[in-house]
Amino acid sequence: MQQFLNETPVSFVIFVFTIATSVYAFYNPSLYGRLMLHPYSVSRGKSIFQLLSSGFVHKDWQHLIFNMLSYYFFAFNLERAIGHWQFALLYLLSLILSDLPTVQQHKNHYNYHSLGASGAVCAVLFSYILFSPFSSLFIIPIPFPIPAIVYGVLFLVYSSYASRHANDGINHDAHFYGAISGVLITVLLYPQVIQYFISTVEAKFGI
Repeated sequence: MQQFLNETPVSFVIFVFTIATSVYAFYNPSLYGRLMLHPYSVSRGKSIFQLLSSGFVHKDWQHLIFNMLSYYFFAFNLERAIGHWQFALLYLLSLILSDLPTVQQHKNHYNYHSLGASGAVCAVLFSYILFSPFSSLFIIPIPFPIPAIVYGVLFLVYSSYASRHANDGINHDAHFYGAISGVLITVLLYPQVIQYFISTVEAKFGI
């Protein structure tokens, strides 16, 4: 734990805080109403904080574990690569940016709520892919390692499917907008990463 605090304090604090807040909310249902994203209210200038707070609560254990495993795989290494304040900026800004399209889409739907860190986690994932697209990951239950860039594509395919078919209060659309946010913020912070990514892909395939 001390090593995480020393080397990657921002990603560690976000990781612990998200888990603690989500678990607390599991046993305090009234907390969801205060922290979940309610586009109807936000679009009318109320509860603006929900653009951030909704990213620190999850629907259930499965939702929390899925997001936090994905976060764990990428966040700590990304903070080492881009820096502490840069990681904080990317994560928190992506939470907001990935929720804005949902606010616009559901601004007149009073009964619509959503929650989850999916947008920011996807931003972390795709930012990491720019720096290390072919790093190998072991994802349960897949019995063999897969490249980070493949995991990213599968993540988005699942999100696209879920956004069309799921009715679970999870903001699946945030995955896509989070991915875009993560790439754009990373490129703004480190414009040279584009050439690095292209060179890495070309070297991998011998182009």
